[in-house]
Amino acid sequence: MLRLALATLRSRGGAFAATFTALLLAAAVVSACGVLLESGLRSALPPERYDKAPVIVAASQSVDLEVKSADGSPYRSAQPLPERPRLDASLADDIAALDGVTSVVPDRRATVRLLAEDRSVTGANGAVPQAHTWESHVLGGFRLTEGHRPEGSRQVVLDTDLAERAGLRVGDDVRLMSTTTPLTFEVTGLVTLDRGRTPRQSVLFASAAAVEELAPAARTSVDAFGVLTAPGTPVGRVAAQIEKTLKDTSASVYTGGGRGEAEFTDVAVGAATLVELATAIGGNVMLVAVFVLCATTSLAIRHRRREMALLRAIGTTPRQLHRMIAAESAVAALAAGVLGCPLGVGVVYWLSGQFAGRGIVPPDFQPVVGPLPFLTAVTATVLTAVGAAWFAARRAARIRPTEALREAAGEPDRLGRGRLVTGGVLLALAASVLGLGLAYRTDFLTVVGMANSLVLLLVIAAAVLGPLLTRAATALLAPLLLRTGVAGWLAAANSRARAARTAAAVTPLILAVSFAATVVFTQTTQLDRSAQEIRSGTVADQVLTSADGVPPDLARRAVALPGVSAATGVVRSKAVGVGSLLGTEETVSLTAQGLQPSALPATIDLDAREGDLSALAPDTVALSTTAASWLGLGVGDRAHLYLGDGTPFTGEVIAVYGRGLGFADLTFDHDLLLSHTTAGVDQSVLVRSASGAGDVADQLSTLAHAYPGTALSGALAVDDLVAEQRTMAWVNYVVVGLIIAYTALTVVNTQAMNTAARRREFALLRLTGTTRAQLLGMVRRESAAVVVVGAVLGTLLAAAPLALVALALTGGPMPTVPPAGWLVIVGTTGLLAMAGAMLPSRLMLRARPVDAIGTKE
Repeated sequence: MLRLALATLRSRGGAFAATFTALLLAAAVVSACGVLLESGLRSALPPERYDKAPVIVAASQSVDLEVKSADGSPYRSAQPLPERPRLDASLADDIAALDGVTSVVPDRRATVRLLAEDRSVTGANGAVPQAHTWESHVLGGFRLTEGHRPEGSRQVVLDTDLAERAGLRVGDDVRLMSTTTPLTFEVTGLVTLDRGRTPRQSVLFASAAAVEELAPAARTSVDAFGVLTAPGTPVGRVAAQIEKTLKDTSASVYTGGGRGEAEFTDVAVGAATLVELATAIGGNVMLVAVFVLCATTSLAIRHRRREMALLRAIGTTPRQLHRMIAAESAVAALAAGVLGCPLGVGVVYWLSGQFAGRGIVPPDFQPVVGPLPFLTAVTATVLTAVGAAWFAARRAARIRPTEALREAAGEPDRLGRGRLVTGGVLLALAASVLGLGLAYRTDFLTVVGMANSLVLLLVIAAAVLGPLLTRAATALLAPLLLRTGVAGWLAAANSRARAARTAAAVTPLILAVSFAATVVFTQTTQLDRSAQEIRSGTVADQVLTSADGVPPDLARRAVALPGVSAATGVVRSKAVGVGSLLGTEETVSLTAQGLQPSALPATIDLDAREGDLSALAPDTVALSTTAASWLGLGVGDRAHLYLGDGTPFTGEVIAVYGRGLGFADLTFDHDLLLSHTTAGVDQSVLVRSASGAGDVADQLSTLAHAYPGTALSGALAVDDLVAEQRTMAWVNYVVVGLIIAYTALTVVNTQAMNTAARRREFALLRLTGTTRAQLLGMVRRESAAVVVVGAVLGTLLAAAPLALVALALTGGPMPTVPPAGWLVIVGTTGLLAMAGAMLPSRLMLRARPVDAIGTKE
């Protein structure tokens, strides 16, 4: 069978090339997602500031909760924390009392803005510099190369790279800003890493008093403890003792290479996001790949019906036929898998750069390229190809030889009972999903998942019932085709007679248009709704903002100005809760904002649906309608959440509001949320002028000048507030791009395979008097019909899922569909479909009819 399979591949190079190309792209995408997944799981950096401490104790950078599946069985679910968790400073005494511990060094930190004149100096990798207590420098590889240690409350030591960025030398003055107006410090020394390495994160060292002034939270809490052990003491034994002692706290113990995870928390957060994205992209593309490969393989086997029938007629058993087709697929998949993996590496590096540029992963992220993703990609490609071939060859292997020969001469007049029943079941399932979506329409997260499931069910149903749908569509288009002369008459006749062939060309178009439209227009609807909510919900008439945040002190000074009736700082973070998706509990990360309760009505209108937002207090919370639906909470209920740094929060739900998409899922008291953020600064300050007051812009501008980098505007910057949504939209666009690329390839393959199989048909038509121009016109009209049917059906199939999304977001069934976006989706796939048919047709028509009529099928 293997020898026969290889001979078949050589003789049917066109079909082999089409299948091989589809498999090549599948292997590239799977290997790329595998490398990204491995990079997320194995992402670790060597420690720098913690390099000399054998044990580091820091709070866990994730929340690990026990939740229940739909059948009631418990399982663990973790969510990364966006803020840096802190530990109680008193834990140092418990650690120091353990055997083998010689000293415990606390690491206190303050996020600062280093100012050179009126500009902020960006640290290494574009990050904001971090100030640490001088006593913690003994934990790492920094050594003093110039000057002396900071000895007063207004002295600092900079790393040499940061000093060069700011143009500073020993003895110069430098301004630092964190929670108040800038403070002036003297640069008393410079430090550098061992072997002259440039630190990954720019640092400066100051006295404990200076750090506490820059970050008041550092008075009672620490970022981490460095544990120094006695010579000869096993590190593992000390770590085990610490874990046992601190088992009832949120502390985690890090040794060896894990110390870098404790130091660089952005790597852990980026890695978790990368794992989630790689899984989502790989899952979506593999789902489409299986569907596409089944369609491509089925078409290739349909073109070989006569060959299969003759093999059966001369005694080939169904099992042998299956083995031959499986061997062909395995050979093609193995070659495609091996060649696709290097292409996947290129995709990985491109995606890595894009992710880093959008803040999804750190700027210095480097992929981890190991053998496991490539082995997985090759194995998955081979198994998928063999499985698709086995599924596609079932009928060819089971049918009786005489019946197979009869079917090879023409297509069946009607669909088989099995396909009709399967199509009906799929449509019934789609109707059930639509009904569930209408029932859960207040829950945007659930509805989006249902919309994706709904479009998938509808596309599969359209593929199963393809010939039936194609005949109906062709009947509607036939009058138009007949009006275009001989070429139109031939196109209409061919489309009616070869409904299965036309359906095979239409199906990938439906897939591309429906999937792309659902994902893209879900994002456009969400972004448009967010922008509308921000514009309609902003009551403040002046806004103070800065790219690196503004100190909380700014809002307090702004409200004291004459002519200002209310002002509030807006702090943004996230919180983790446990929600329910169709009976299954899941942890979810929700956006959170902190506002001053007294200034809330005068600055932001959140569109309260239930409850009273004026009752907002440190022990209460307000929820958006989406968050309330997801968490299953209402006014008066107790919400159990985890703030951005992992601190548990329990509070009464005092209101449910409608403008959560534009602002945040959760609204907390300003000071409460601010105290649980890493930077401890506001994103912006909203100001409302008093009625009848004069123009306060001049006063606010003067105030803003005291905080370098702060700008005054008349409205919130919509683009800044929806930046995270735009980033996630871009990720979805990447998924759509891969799906369109894959299905577009299938469109070209399908059209090319269908056209190449008509060599003898074209020759016969030319011998009976049909001109070359008429044949090209026929193909052109057939392709146009395929594009029209695919675009219309794909758009119709996307209508129901998009209506669900629109109902969840806007309360109405109309999504935001930019005409240019729809034209790009349809135009791209349509042009490829036309090219896939026209180019092979022109090549085949170069041959003389008398030569082409004698060629094999």
